[in-house]
Amino acid sequence: MLKDRSGRGYDRLGKEAGVSGSSLHRYCSGLGVPADYRVVHAFARVCGASAEELREVHRLWALADSDREAPAGSGEESREPESGAHEAPVLPAEAARPTPVPVPEEDVTPPRPAPVQDGPARRYRLPDQLSSRWAVLAAVLAVLLVAGFVWLPSGRTTGGSRTAGDKVLDSPACGTVSMGEHDGCVREVQLLLVRAKGRLAVDGDFGPETLRRVTAFQVLAGVTARGVVDEDTKKALYSRKVSMATWSTDRVAQRIREVFVEDPDTAVAIARCASFLDPLYVLPNTNGSRNWGVFQISDARLRQLDGTPLRAFDPDWNIKAAHRLWAVRHDFHDWPSCQAALKNTPKS
Repeated sequence: MLKDRSGRGYDRLGKEAGVSGSSLHRYCSGLGVPADYRVVHAFARVCGASAEELREVHRLWALADSDREAPAGSGEESREPESGAHEAPVLPAEAARPTPVPVPEEDVTPPRPAPVQDGPARRYRLPDQLSSRWAVLAAVLAVLLVAGFVWLPSGRTTGGSRTAGDKVLDSPACGTVSMGEHDGCVREVQLLLVRAKGRLAVDGDFGPETLRRVTAFQVLAGVTARGVVDEDTKKALYSRKVSMATWSTDRVAQRIREVFVEDPDTAVAIARCASFLDPLYVLPNTNGSRNWGVFQISDARLRQLDGTPLRAFDPDWNIKAAHRLWAVRHDFHDWPSCQAALKNTPKS
């Protein structure tokens, strides 16, 4: 309704709201739910929504977001695949179960048989020598298929498990894996992140969620946090020496309440808006800087607090640092966008 009333197209509205036009079309068509309310709020404001409409939009988004969550203990992702560099996905309760990297079957095309003249009409027949060779080849392939293992030139396998030395990311086809790719190389990165206890969907799509997890992994591994999977990152992923295990959202909320005794409810709401209570949340800014951890402390603030991205991933340090920022004015002025969102949240 808001979109139709605006009289503008998806691309123009999306540009003003900070989301891709295709994602906005999916949301307005009911095919997906934005994982971050700020996307909804920005879109509604661009469309000229009133204060009452903003409250109603937030209520509807909260209901849709709640319905989207997977049942406890299911271990499955229920969110839609990632898309749009400005969207911030909800922290999944559990990582999606790893699935094998899909590899297309090798195309084996036999040589064209030689024509043989036989009466008024032509027919085709393989020479006896070639026929016997193809019969042997077919038998060999059948044996390999039965064994559940087919070797492919890329070094990957289909059917059966990988061998210990099989590293998909080392194949020439992968190179540097980066934002916007959608293939088996990305899926391998996601599987390795899940193996390192990272929480993300395994869908083969290098979108914002994967970018955040890759960046967080790089910080934890001590390699340059470029946000792309380069050679150093590949080695760290395969080394199995880095763990992305961290606090649960319940534990984060409890610790926030213990530190922000002056206004615990607002503090939890601000942190939930900023990072979904995810200790390893990373958000890039348009100026090249980034925000880190539970309270999304910026690079500039980290320098003021004598912190680092690695330290910001420690939820206890992050919460205490946020309280230091709060204590300057006894308010949440460092989180203006979340304050704006909270003002339009209906009271329960």
